[in-house]
Amino acid sequence: MHAVTGARILLQWAVTTSVDYSLAQLIQVIILLSTGGNNGGGYLASKYEVIAIHAAILLSHALINSLPIAWLSFFGQFAAAWNMLGVFVLMIAVPAVATERASAKFVFTNFNTDNGAGIHSHVYIFLLGLLMSQYTLLGYDASAHMTEETKNADKNGPIGIISAIGISIVVGWGYILGVTFAVKDIPSLLSPDNEAGGYAIAQVFYQAFKSRYGSGVGGIVCLGIVAVAIYFCGMSSVTSNSRMAYAFSRDGAMPLSSVWHKVNEHEVPINAVWLSAFVSLCMALPSLGSLVAFQAMVSIATIGLYIAYALPIFFRVTLARKHFVPGPFNLGRYGVLVGWVAVLWVVTITVLFSLPVMYPVTRDTLNYTPVAVGGLFILVLTSWVVSARHWFKGPVTNLSG
Repeated sequence: MHAVTGARILLQWAVTTSVDYSLAQLIQVIILLSTGGNNGGGYLASKYEVIAIHAAILLSHALINSLPIAWLSFFGQFAAAWNMLGVFVLMIAVPAVATERASAKFVFTNFNTDNGAGIHSHVYIFLLGLLMSQYTLLGYDASAHMTEETKNADKNGPIGIISAIGISIVVGWGYILGVTFAVKDIPSLLSPDNEAGGYAIAQVFYQAFKSRYGSGVGGIVCLGIVAVAIYFCGMSSVTSNSRMAYAFSRDGAMPLSSVWHKVNEHEVPINAVWLSAFVSLCMALPSLGSLVAFQAMVSIATIGLYIAYALPIFFRVTLARKHFVPGPFNLGRYGVLVGWVAVLWVVTITVLFSLPVMYPVTRDTLNYTPVAVGGLFILVLTSWVVSARHWFKGPVTNLSG
């Protein structure tokens, strides 16, 4: 399990990096559209300015996560309200102002075979499309990382996981439908020559308002709503990362564990917070050399986290099946069945994440995800065999008999 936890914290840091870097890129597009757009002399921030924005976002997230737990709880509740209200505003406003709307047949049956990626099979496109949800439905264990700061954690932790996923399914589905009904010409949305420079969602919002009112200001406001939502997502990701680093260092599973395990007078693992922000900043630096390499890291983080989620579940339904002690919130007799479904689903998406996303396959278009993920797990397993298995004794409990 030490190898699993080691991989997980690295991948969680990569997720924080991808969230905040995506926000920096969105801010880049907002600036571009606010100053005239791609075809109107708008200002496009350089890759160095994007990294600077990314660093500023991480700095603010570290500062917020250094506040007392009560403040962090307030921001979390505000974020939940913002996300809910923001999504409802977008799913209603965007299709309502669009002068042209797609038909239900287009929304539910059209496949974009004119994608420039050499992929024309409807089945292949459908399978790759399944991965879009996998990028966003991550961080299931965030509730678990906060259990030491949660009342009735043995029940509220799993309830938080299930409710978050349920809300995401319903609200996310509505948001996707709202945006999709405002789409007519897919190739134009993906074109680097459009006003948003190829940023498809930004072009949808901008064009919807510009086509009706002659100005895309309303679309920029909508992008601002999305940006704030992503900002709070990054904030929560730093919270989750810091608690994970704190827990691993408490168990002696990290280098310099005594440093990262320290908490301040407000019971906040302050050193772990700033470590998480710093590592996430460093992980974004490869984008200065190759954006393709950075995007590959995001895919690696996604697939790696799912594997890390699946391994404990696999052990639960196999080796630990007979002596596993369920908590007060459990699935009863359906637990093993759901566990196997989860494991098989992760196996499926692992294969899908490893498939080429562009043809013909060349050195530049090859999907290096399986190589990179395999390399990472070889490293952590080697670390376990050579060193950690001799001293790591498992999680440290805070409970006494």
